[in-house]
Formats: sequence, C-alpha cells, structure tokens
Amino acid sequence: MRIRTSGPRNPVGSHVPVAGGLASVGLSYGREIGAEAVQVFVANPRGWATPPGNPRQDEGFREACEAGGIPAYVHAPYLINFGSHTEATVERSVDSLRHSLRRGRDIGALGVVVHTGSATGGRPRADALAQVREHMLPLLEELTHDDSPFLLLEPTAGQGASLCSLIEDLGPYVEALDRHPRLGVCLDTCHAFAAGHDMAAPGGMKLLLDELVGTVGEGRLKLIHANDSKDVVGAHKDRHENIGAGHIGADPFGELFRHPATEGVPLVIETPGRKEGHAADVLRLKELRAS
Repeated sequence: MRIRTSGPRNPVGSHVPVAGGLASVGLSYGREIGAEAVQVFVANPRGWATPPGNPRQDEGFREACEAGGIPAYVHAPYLINFGSHTEATVERSVDSLRHSLRRGRDIGALGVVVHTGSATGGRPRADALAQVREHMLPLLEELTHDDSPFLLLEPTAGQGASLCSLIEDLGPYVEALDRHPRLGVCLDTCHAFAAGHDMAAPGGMKLLLDELVGTVGEGRLKLIHANDSKDVVGAHKDRHENIGAGHIGADPFGELFRHPATEGVPLVIETPGRKEGHAADVLRLKELRAS
C-alpha cells in the first residue's frame, strides 16, 4: 500500500534509531520528537550483513506508518560503492542494495537512499559509470511491484574521486541508468553546500533547485536530507550541523519550502545531538515551513 498524505506541504521528520525494534523503538522515537516522516537503517550502516528482519516489527511499522500517513524511507549502508575497482566490493554492494530494496518493500518504505559512490583505484570516471550501469540497472529492473520503493541517489560532499557531488554530476549518472522510472534523487543540503553550491548566498537555494530540475527533470526529487553544515561552502567535508547553527543558516531552508520542486517532498534531519536536539531541529523546520 502506498501512503497518501493530506497533511502539510512537506512532512518534516528525522532519521530514527531502530535498535530494539522498527516499530517499538523507531516510531516511538519519531513520535517523541514530532516527526511527520522517518528514515531508518535496515542493516548495519557500516557493515555488509543482510539481516532478515522481524516480520512482526515490519508489519507493525508498516501499519502504523500507513495509519498515521507517515512517509518512511530506508538509508542503505555507507559501504556500498558501485564505482569501486575492487570486485568483492562491487559484489557486496549489489547484495547489500538488493537487501535494502527488498526490506524497504517489506516495511512499506517509499524510497531507499544510496550514496552515489566514487571511482576508486585511479580508474577513469567513464569506466566507473559503466560499472554503475552494469550492476545498478538490473536492481532497478527488479522493482516491478506497485509498492516497490524508489531508488534514491544521494550525491556526496565531493570527497576523493566522487562520482556525483555537484548537481551537474547527476546528469551523466542518471543517463547511465537510462533515466529509469524508479530512479529518484535524495538531496542532502550539507553535501550540496560542501560540494560548492552556496545556498547561503541570496537566492542560492533557488539556484540549486532550479539546476536540479533542469538536470534530472521534474518529479525526480523524492526526499531531502535537511542538514546545516559545520564547514564553509566548498569544503568537501561531510559534517552536519543543527538547523541554523551552521554555515548554511536557517533562511535558505525557508526558501527551500517555497520552491515548486519541493512540493510534497518530505524532509528528514540527520543532525547532531540526541532526542532533545532532534526535536528542536524538527520544530525549527516546521516554523520555517509555516512562515
């Protein structure tokens, strides 16, 4: 079943912890911080294990999200890299992402977020993108059910030989995957800022979102990771900060809520701190949405 929300223009939520139970822990945490959307891990984010999940927790999570109109998303493990020069890493990446997509469908997730990776071992970018096509496109072709999640590409902060950090990099990446209908984008504001998009400048957020639509087309933006940045624009450092406490500042997030490209797109925070800090960030974004 697909979740139909009749709530706010942009549901605001958070990545939530799930150790101890997707429904019993994750959704409880979400309720306590006022989340209208949630993102979860379904495996160790820094490992290759592919745990089967708990059917009772899966059912409870899915039913609660459907009943509450809460959009849910899965973040795939960080180790995944389809551009790696190491065959074992690519094989494990296929298994890991397939697992996240399957588990995403199990729990009713609307999308599975995966980092776009890098060309390791000094290999040419074109070769790495060809490898992305070879191994990721078949996974997209497996998403044949009505309730299959979207695969959401998340550009990185531009460290090392990143395959996709600037918005312009999304063009060749999406083309390599034949602009598949189940392919979407997750925009991380901290990553985009670190990569060199100055959303703190007047009109900077509008320029970023205009470029995104121009590059991948309307309707591809499915999720936003709303994070401020501890570092200056173009630093290529993935260090998140609480909303309004970093170098992006609060005002650009208000501009984000007003852009046509973000209509209906949920925002989830991945900011520092525990429950109190997350609740404050969710509330701050709701205030910016209201204004």
